[in-house]
Amino acid sequence: QVQLVESGGGLVQPGGSLRLSCAASGSIFSIAPMAWYRQAPGHQRELVASITGGASTNYADSVKGRATISRDIPNNSVYLQMNSLKPEDTAVYYCTTRSRGIDYWGQGTQVTVSS
Repeated sequence: QVQLVESGGGLVQPGGSLRLSCAASGSIFSIAPMAWYRQAPGHQRELVASITGGASTNYADSVKGRATISRDIPNNSVYLQMNSLKPEDTAVYYCTTRSRGIDYWGQGTQVTVSS
């Protein structure tokens, strides 16, 4: 059983910043890969950023240069720092991980970028 809980979302003005947090618990390897996805109503789900147990990272072109994914392995947490937020960043952000071939998703945290 794996549980993921996201937090840190909210309403932010364009150009602002947010740090999303994801706390993982349960039967998960501490070095399991983790990722952030986002989905807006009427839009397809997209991968925002991912990170491996070795701290290798990948970013979507849409957030490259504005987002930083990091992890705290001892505390089973992953973070997404987003700067220079744009209205198109508005979405529900989900934390995901893979454990023994099974993908797990958190409940999501809403990020709204608007004036």
